[in-house]
This record gives sequence, structure tokens and C-alpha cells, in this order.
Amino acid sequence: MARVRPMLNGVPETLLWTLYNRAYEAGHPYPVIDDPMALQLVADLDYPFEERFGRPNAFHSQAQALRSRCFDLAVEGYLRAHPQATVVGLGDGLETGFWRVDNGRLNWLSVELPEVAALRRTLLPSSDRLRTLSRSATDLSWLDEIEDPVGRGVAVTTQGLLMYLEPAEVRRILAGCAERLPGGVLVLDSMARWLARGTVAGTSKVGSMTIPPMRWAMNPRERKKLLSAHPNITEVHALGLPRGRGAMGELIRLQHLTPGLRTLTPAMTLLRFGA
Repeated sequence: MARVRPMLNGVPETLLWTLYNRAYEAGHPYPVIDDPMALQLVADLDYPFEERFGRPNAFHSQAQALRSRCFDLAVEGYLRAHPQATVVGLGDGLETGFWRVDNGRLNWLSVELPEVAALRRTLLPSSDRLRTLSRSATDLSWLDEIEDPVGRGVAVTTQGLLMYLEPAEVRRILAGCAERLPGGVLVLDSMARWLARGTVAGTSKVGSMTIPPMRWAMNPRERKKLLSAHPNITEVHALGLPRGRGAMGELIRLQHLTPGLRTLTPAMTLLRFGA
């Protein structure tokens, strides 16, 4: 197959940075995430990864892989109680979560902008339990695409997405899920306010890429405020990063646990929806 040139800019281009780091980690002899598909995706793309983002470093590659693993563990925990659940990946990018957590019974719905949805359809294997919907996550009509949400259960993931939306859009997504998905869960990551301010000012860069403005931010101690988005949000849980590899993995774990330092990386949170 000829290599595919991704025509992405702005927020969609950030998926290539996260893929690059995840693939770098997956290629380690003792990776913290089992993701051989990430390595293949990088090989299949005609894109100057190193020129654009610089060489991956041990901190970013392991931290981003651990973030993806944290999402996987949250979904796997939900699937143990709801093995036929639908997993909805909002802003899925080129994540390969479906293959990493597949129990042979789940259904997966990826909701992506058209240009990214086209990439997923071109590059990723097809499955009768995987659908990709060309739609913005802020268009809540994707909720109508979920079959039997109450009977089978629904887990929504929003990895690397909500921080790029307006606060009102984030609140509307959380409220819509809480209203329509009783018994379901939503997993999100958020950036600290001080880090988000740098992106809004246009001073935050990765290599030659300027990180797009992060309009929504939340310090870890503010998690409980998410309860106010809708009465059906009954629980808000902080999710800890899985244990990493070696001294760098331990440094990431300790940084994530230490007040004052934990705002250097995204905070992961799980919301549970009641009736």
C-alpha cells in the first residue's frame, strides 16, 4: 500500500504527535503499552514526524503511553461488568483502543471530524463491531447512533479532546451523556489552567508545531465541580496513572501524585452516570 499523506492542521494535527510518542514507546523492548499497530501506522504515513515534532524523549513518550493505558484500564474495568457495552471514542484520532481492549463482544463507535475519519477508514482494519462516524463530538446526534445504551451499557472516552473545546461545549457533552446514558461512564483528561494559558497565548510548542489553544482547563482539585454539569452525574473519580518503566516511569508516577507537580501532565477523571 502506498504511504498516506495526512492533510491535517490545528487540533487534528495533534493526533500525529500523540501517535508518534505512542509508537516510540511501543517499539521499546519493554513497553508500557502493547500497541504494535501504532508502529505500523507511523510507517504507513507519509509525514515528517521527527522534523515536525523533534525526536521523542523518554518522558513524553512514556507519559503519553501511560495516559492511553489509563484510559484502557478504565474501559476494561467497565467491560468486566458490561461485556457487550458500546465504547464511544470521541475525538479518537488514530488511537487503537478498540484492538487493545477488545473482548470479542464489545461494540466501538469512533466519532471524528471528517478528515480524521477518512484517515481511520483508510489506515485501520475494518470490523463488524467498529464504526467510524464523520461528525464533530459537539454534535450530540452521535448519541442517537448507540444501540441499546441502557441494556448493554456505554463507556465514553474523550482522550485529548475536551481541552480544545469551549467550556460551554464541554458542559453540554457531559450533560448530554449523563442525560442519555444512565449506568454509563465517561473518561476524560484535563490540563491545568496555567498550562492552558500558555497555549492560548500561542507560546506553547512541540518542535515546530504550536499547540492549539486549550479553551477548557481544570486543576485536579476542581474535579468535584463536574458534578454540577447534570444531576445524573453521581460519581467523580480521579484515575491514577499505571506504573511505568524504570526510573523515568517512577518519576512520572511520583510527579503525578505530588501536589504542585501533578499539574505538569493531564489529570484523568472518570464520571459515572446514575438513573
